[in-house]
Amino acid sequence: MKELTNYFMNKDIIFKQIDSITPKEIGSRKKIDIYHATSVKKEFYAIFIVDTKSRFLRKNADDLMILCETLSTHLDHNFKKKVLLISSPLCSKAKAYLKENKWSVYIDFM
Repeated sequence: MKELTNYFMNKDIIFKQIDSITPKEIGSRKKIDIYHATSVKKEFYAIFIVDTKSRFLRKNADDLMILCETLSTHLDHNFKKKVLLISSPLCSKAKAYLKENKWSVYIDFM
């Protein structure tokens, strides 16, 4: 969690609250870290951290979109900012697809 706050502080985003959600809570078996946060500017963030060795493909992007919708219904909240922090290689089609759907993608995490 400390790494996460330091990472966003470098991008001039300060959170006043960050909560972690396990994928099991929303009915998923994926190995992903999920956080929902509130910034000082009262923007609500859904943060997904993916740390795999394999390439993140378009199929994975579809799964991530479904996971975000499930998170929104679980918390009864529609997030203004959706962020993917990834340390593995990212397919260009997956990145374009996420950008189309108003996601912020950061590849240099960790």
